Formats: sequence, structure tokens, C-alpha cells
Amino acid sequence: MKFEFVQSNEYLTTHTGLTAIGALLAKTNLGARLNKTVLPENPNPDISNADVMKSYLGLLCQGKSDFDHIEPFRQDDAFSISLDIRDVPSSPTLRQRLDMAGSSIWKDIVLEESADLLRRVAAPLTGVDLLVLGEKERTTLLPLDIDVSPFDNSRTKKEGVSRTYKGHDGFAPIFSYLGKEGYGVHVELREGSVHCQKNTDEFLKASIQYARRVTDRPLLVRMDAGNDCLANLKVCHTQETRADYIIKKNLRRDPKETWLLFAQDLGICCEEREGKKVYIGSMLIREQGFDEPLRQVFRVIERTISREGQIFLVPEIEVEVYWTSLRCSAWRVIELYRDHGTSEQYHSEIKTDLDLERLPAGKFATNNLILHAGVFAYNMLRLMGQLSLQIPDSPIRNNVGRRRIRTVIQNMIYHASRLVRHARQVKFAFGTHSPWFQTLRRVYLTILTT
Repeated sequence: MKFEFVQSNEYLTTHTGLTAIGALLAKTNLGARLNKTVLPENPNPDISNADVMKSYLGLLCQGKSDFDHIEPFRQDDAFSISLDIRDVPSSPTLRQRLDMAGSSIWKDIVLEESADLLRRVAAPLTGVDLLVLGEKERTTLLPLDIDVSPFDNSRTKKEGVSRTYKGHDGFAPIFSYLGKEGYGVHVELREGSVHCQKNTDEFLKASIQYARRVTDRPLLVRMDAGNDCLANLKVCHTQETRADYIIKKNLRRDPKETWLLFAQDLGICCEEREGKKVYIGSMLIREQGFDEPLRQVFRVIERTISREGQIFLVPEIEVEVYWTSLRCSAWRVIELYRDHGTSEQYHSEIKTDLDLERLPAGKFATNNLILHAGVFAYNMLRLMGQLSLQIPDSPIRNNVGRRRIRTVIQNMIYHASRLVRHARQVKFAFGTHSPWFQTLRRVYLTILTT
């Protein structure tokens, strides 16, 4: 069948979901605070700082990060109306303004407004339950997962690109995520060769403070073995930033045979199959600078026979040790730490769904600001996804705990409609068969009335 392509006079848009993003931005003081900042290179800009940042957030919420992607939206009324933008900047203006603001306080403003927005709209936050030894009531803690995720920027000459521990050239930013939903509360761009523990105690302190802006509920800090440092434990024991924690111990050169002896003496043994014994237990360790002994939970596996029945001449020993402040069972501590691996999915969504792995600027400070804006955009999309799950009115399955950012972008942000102006009103008219119409409308109205 042969088709004919014609162009009508109707104003159609493919990104109606940005109306919900605009409604979220309207609940922040982001624009007002950015407009109050003065950039020495451009103290009286023709296009306001608020319009520049809103425009870039509008791009990020569509999974676009390159500055040139702004050009098609300069004459797009639906884009500017949805985000309440007076003037959409050109690609050079966008790049230059973010370059100017890279070393300014914009980064702090973005993170603070992002955290305040999550509290203001009562973002759904799911914690983890545990039963404290000797108590009958269960305790709920909000996970605060902190981890480094290398960004591959090979074959580029961007400032700060160097060899990462993954074996490629790029950056090694560190992130912190709150709750099982994984809202971003803090981020810091780092050069690729920087060790993951460098200044991480300060990053941890700031992460806890940002998390406190979102919620007053108790926190559970989770970090991997690269952050096995007493400085991190001290942050969690300090009154101003007190939080429970599970931090995997870096065994470094500790002999596994020694840990096996500890486990056989202090742990509970479970023989999962012939030739495989698993020891789980805990011990208290005295460390200088701490008033009370610190708890270590261990899991030691001794294999003398392989799964196929081969007898080993020398037993295979596998050791896992965790610093923790929790007073629950050792197995529950290990189980809670395993959930920390979910943060790898959050990294993936920021890198791929928001197209931020290969950062667009050449200057390190600019890319740092862009990554902060990326976390803000990520939180708004995450919030839309979680609100869409509150009522099962979407056309795809709802028996999930979290919608992926890509799903939100494809099905809610990229939702086609017709822009209608009539009697001084602006409306978005949807088609008869618009499967996500009810969900998007409900999410938008929920944001407005929150």
C-alpha cells in the first residue's frame, strides 16, 4: 500500500509528559534562587539563569544530554509552556552559561532544591525492616547507598579524564541514593584515577545531611569494601550525622585461614551440602577513637568437595566481613548488604537512560554541574514513575516496586497530544486511543494538589 505524507495546520507535540516535570519545578525555588546568583562573566543575561537550567532539565528528562539537542525546541511552544520558560536558549548560549556556572553555587542549589522537592511532594520512600535482638517490635530504616560508578569517556580529551579501575579512560563519580526507590541525594564528579575513598568521609557527611532534608526517618548507610575506612565509621558515630551502617570490610592481606579459625570458634555452622560448610557469626572489635567496641559480622565458607564431587587437596575458603552498627541477626545483616547491589541499576539509568555516561562538556566543572542537574532530572522522573504505580491504571503491569527511568520517558514523557489554545486557555488534547492518558493525567493532578 502506498502512503501519502501531508502536513496539517494542527500543533502536535510528542512530549506532553513535560507538563508533569514543569509542575514539579513549579514547587521548587530553583528558578528564583538561580536568578539571584550573579555570574561575573555575564551579570545581566538576556536569557535568565532559570530559563537556561529549566531548558537543560527539559532535555535531560527526554534522555538527551547534548547541548545541540536544544535547537529543535527553540520554536516549540509546548516545550516552553510545559516548563514555564520565557526564552529557550540556543545551543551556544546553553553551553556558555553552564560553563560560566560550573564553579558557582549552582551545584549546591540544584541538590538542595532536589532534596526539598522530594520532601515537599512527600515522595514515596520504602525502607527495610529488621528485628533487633531482644526486642519484639520491628524497626524500619531507609537505605542510603553510596557507591562509585566509572563513566567511560575513552578517546576524548575532556578535562579530568584518566584511567579508571575498570580499565578504561573516563571519570569516576560517586553517588548516594535514598530508599528502595533509589532517589539521588548527592553526587560528585571525580577524575577517573581518583581512589574511591578519597574525601569520601566528607561526601558521606554531606549525603546524610541531604538525606535529612528529605526525611526524618532513621538511615542505614551501605558502602562496599572500597570504602572500608574508620573515617567513614566515625561520621556515622558522630552526633550530627549519626546513622546505622553496613560497610563491607576490605580483607586486604588478612589470611583466610585465620578467619576460618575465628568462624569455627565463634560462628554457627551450617553444612549446606557434603563438603561445604558455611559459618555465620559476629564479634566485637576495639578500635582507637571509638568509645564502644565495633561489631563485625562474618560469613566464611569452607569447601572440601566441589559441587561435582571432586575432593580438594587444599580446602577452598571464602570470607565476607562487614562493619555494622545493627543489633539484628548476622544473617539479616548479610542479607541487607546484598540489597546494596541494586544501586548498580540506578547507575545504569543515569548513564544510559539519561545519556550521561559520555558527558557533553570539555570542562570538568561544567560536567560536574551537568551531573548534578542529571540527578535532579533523574529524581523527577523517578517520582513520576513511583506515582504512576500508586493506582493500577497504566497499560503495563503494575506489580513492580519501581519503574525504570527509560519506561517513564518512553511512555509518559513521550506522550503525543495536540496543543489547543481557546478562550485564553491552553489544553493538551489526547487521541481516542491513548493508553497512558489516565495515568499521566492522574500523576499531573497529584503533583498539582500535593
